[in-house]
Amino acid sequence: MTTQKQRIAVLGAGQIGTIIAGMLAEQGHEVTLADAAQAQLAHAAGKRFGTAVVDASDLAALRAFLADRDIVVSACPYFLNKGIAKAAAETRTHYFDLTEDVATTAYIKELGKTADVALVPQCGLAPGFICILGADMAARFENVRTIKMRVGALPLYPTNALRYNVTWSVDGLINEYCNPCEIVFDGQPTVVPALEGIEGVMIDGVAYEAFNTSGGLGTLTETLAGKVRNMSYKTLRYPGHAEIMKLLLRDLELADDRETMRRILSHSAPFTRKDVVVIFVTGVGERKGRLEEESVVLRYDGNDELGAIQLTTASGCVAMVELFLAGKLPARGFVRQEDAILADFLATKAGTRLLHEARGADATALGHTLALKQAA
Repeated sequence: MTTQKQRIAVLGAGQIGTIIAGMLAEQGHEVTLADAAQAQLAHAAGKRFGTAVVDASDLAALRAFLADRDIVVSACPYFLNKGIAKAAAETRTHYFDLTEDVATTAYIKELGKTADVALVPQCGLAPGFICILGADMAARFENVRTIKMRVGALPLYPTNALRYNVTWSVDGLINEYCNPCEIVFDGQPTVVPALEGIEGVMIDGVAYEAFNTSGGLGTLTETLAGKVRNMSYKTLRYPGHAEIMKLLLRDLELADDRETMRRILSHSAPFTRKDVVVIFVTGVGERKGRLEEESVVLRYDGNDELGAIQLTTASGCVAMVELFLAGKLPARGFVRQEDAILADFLATKAGTRLLHEARGADATALGHTLALKQAA
């Protein structure tokens, strides 16, 4: 594997895809940002990367576009990723995406059994960075009792009844609020309903609620099967959000009318860069016969130039591309997020940025641990 200049296509010129394209271009790669809408590409004018109008749902056009690319990164809605992954495999283009969708990941995993290229879904924040942190936490114990992963992407200044602003894909948000959620309970993988399991969480003096959402564990339930007694992923929101979403999705049955739900969220919860991302991972297990607990809390604040969810999602994806090019991930087939070693992940350019821009004592501790490993 090589870290030399690569020809990289980024599909989807939304809030995340554009940042990914810029970060990869800054690392010296030949990047083309593609989208089905010319208007969506207009804000990329003058950037360090090229643009192209490509409809990712047109598989013939997509295959032609990918024919001379080394890598494709999909920042498209999850429902397009099966076709994109298939086209990538057919054109021998290494594939990365941001999907949280369990069915899409299962399809890509099956595709990876015969693919000559690497297929790396679920990059970003959750799944993504959180899975790498969770696997690292589990490895700290000789016997693992509990791993809890909590992630919130929230407005810094909530102003509506939902106490929420959309900071990434509306389709992905609805998907994770509707689909079954994988957990490990009493040593057995199982599924539980989304929007349930509500618990109160206090982090640095701020009150949140946490509840089940789909896809955040990625492939960890399979990876840690038989190694952890209880493991869960929950989304953090400000208190009261889950009950409103239950009203909309269940009582009003908008889970069966996602286009209406999409319009409601787009209208009532506009995008903001004044956001905050909170990451909270706790592990309980045995070390040398004693039961111990460890926690990692990281916080990222957005600003007028770059939102926190943009930073964390784009950096998580780009770090995986860097690791792949450095030969620190499998060269072909299905690649899990937890195939990445946390120290290697944080040592990439994008990972180092994640570490440096995090707030909190745990960010300092992670940086110190990384420095010690690098020195050794």
